Amino acid sequence: MKLIRVAAAALNQIPLDWEHNLQNILEAIALARQQQVTVLCLPELCLTGYGCEDAFHAPGLHRTAVEMLRALLPATRGMVVSVGLPVVYAGAAFNTACLIVNGQIAGFVAKQHLAGDGIHYEPRWFKPWPRLIHADVELAGGNYPIGDIFFDIGGVKIGFEICEDAWVGTRPGASLAARGVDVILNPSASHFEFGKNAVRQRFVLEGSRAFNVNYIYSNLLGNEAGRAIYDGGGLIAAAGKFVAQGARLTFMPVTITSATIDVDATRMTRARSGSFEPDVDGDESDLVKIPFPWPDCRPTAVTANLQTWEHSPEVEYEEFARALSLALFDYLRKSRSSGFVVSLSGGIDSTAVALLVRTMIDLVLAELGSDALAKKLNISDVQLPADAAAWCGRLLTTVYQRTRNNSTTTENAAQQVAAALGATHYLLDIDATVQHYVEMVGAAIGRQLSWPDDDLPLQNVQARARVPGVWLLANLKNSLLLATSNRSEAAVGYCTMDGDTSGGLSPLAGIDKHFLRQWLRWMESTGLAGLNPWPIVQLVNNQAPTAELRPLEQQQTDEGDLMPYEVLDRIERLAIRDKLQPIDIWQRLSAEYEQVEGQVLADWIAKFFRLWCRNQWKRERLAPSFHLDDENLDPKTWCRFPILSGGFERELQQLSAYVKSTLETKL
Repeated sequence: MKLIRVAAAALNQIPLDWEHNLQNILEAIALARQQQVTVLCLPELCLTGYGCEDAFHAPGLHRTAVEMLRALLPATRGMVVSVGLPVVYAGAAFNTACLIVNGQIAGFVAKQHLAGDGIHYEPRWFKPWPRLIHADVELAGGNYPIGDIFFDIGGVKIGFEICEDAWVGTRPGASLAARGVDVILNPSASHFEFGKNAVRQRFVLEGSRAFNVNYIYSNLLGNEAGRAIYDGGGLIAAAGKFVAQGARLTFMPVTITSATIDVDATRMTRARSGSFEPDVDGDESDLVKIPFPWPDCRPTAVTANLQTWEHSPEVEYEEFARALSLALFDYLRKSRSSGFVVSLSGGIDSTAVALLVRTMIDLVLAELGSDALAKKLNISDVQLPADAAAWCGRLLTTVYQRTRNNSTTTENAAQQVAAALGATHYLLDIDATVQHYVEMVGAAIGRQLSWPDDDLPLQNVQARARVPGVWLLANLKNSLLLATSNRSEAAVGYCTMDGDTSGGLSPLAGIDKHFLRQWLRWMESTGLAGLNPWPIVQLVNNQAPTAELRPLEQQQTDEGDLMPYEVLDRIERLAIRDKLQPIDIWQRLSAEYEQVEGQVLADWIAKFFRLWCRNQWKRERLAPSFHLDDENLDPKTWCRFPILSGGFERELQQLSAYVKSTLETKL
């Protein structure tokens, strides 16, 4: 048996925070050493941070990255460690993994397939390395191999697939297997999406099986740069079987997932494989040989404890709460803010935001404890809050802002939800402020404003009048103001710019209203594993969603203004994600919603397209949001659309004629 102790690290890094990133790397190496690990795989671009964006074009970044690389070399003596950093060669920047052996640089493997879709913009900063090409680069006071290379470290062959390299059909692992590689390292920066972890598990498992290798997958962790959330969750597989899996969505800054692998066993599995075709051309110019004395290693029990995150609503609810809790916590501490402020209306969206903050506190306390929470937030009080509710009072401020158009139902719901969470809650009566604006403008234009003539302006002025007070509270507390708009509202502009969209961060802008309603009901009845449910949110769940911006006697509801949220979200997916035309959508949905009259459905589809086009400018101005799936509407990272456009008028005219003809034919 040739036994080797290997590990994958998950690191919570910060772009351009050199000391922080280096210390996390050094801690990972120290933790791995404590576990008798010899081969350690660190995440992609972990030295600089993955999300440096256009700073990757700065010469100073590359100089400092090399300095940090040299600084960590002494800590790797007696080990084989891969670390991710950008390298400039031939006038271009490449995304590389540096393999360090016994304190010395062995070479740099360059990424061959760049992530350039969705939220990824790697081709903006890096060039893909061409297959089968290798060269030498002068770096860190030496001359080292770079490119499409692999390594023979003391008789054990090690190769790389860097993140996207493993997601494509022509992944490098196939050629590495033909060259007899024993271990494939995959340093990744793979962001969270619903159901995505199951895909990672499949390609790691299949890579280890098809290539007959030991496969080590590492990943970034947490909210690194503001929008993307990274899962962590190291994976280690051997010849088609998992041998270890690390924790996902943890609040720990560094985690190590380790296992003992048997190189001889995977070699024999490969030798017995009838489909294995070795590369025997004898050309070893791309092989870097480094002597290394492998330490003795004893067999250990397999502790995979594999979590299978199958796609289901319950799993999505759990993932949503844990991913956003981690994202909020990292955003809070990395922005050096003292807490959060939420304008709590007593409705679904603001309640969901406040509940996510409390969930964040519960999860951090359960995993790290009160002292660690205080340390991470730089709180040095002699007496810390005693429990989660007290911590919530310290970190979360909620405000209900009343006008004559608000009901006692929402006011009481906001007050009772805030009390149950433990938030510091304020009631502000802004009716006089609203009326002052209405009367002031009415006097200026020479007429009295009225609901029959000025419905939309009178609605909007209330939403905007709420903003100065809540911003003032946020500034006084050095806190982040959280906007409460969701993706469904963003799609059709059913939000007031500089009103309910105001804030430094918009946690819900990537999730639809229908999901939020289901999630809040789940939190009421079930809640997260290991935590209690929140029956108090029944006060919110039992209400019909309403902006409460018209007089109460008009009984305003969101769905009355728009359409049923379930239908709206379905139209959005078909129109924006799937890029279907209005007629195609009507044909699809008329079969799904047979109970809806055909003309009504056509009117809803037309309303969606017109509101979508009219409100792109609002989506351009939304506060940063978190990426959760492939249905994000954020124009800065996912869904680009012109601010000015033809508005699908020709397509909507075709829809109108088609529906009229179809309905007449049925008659």
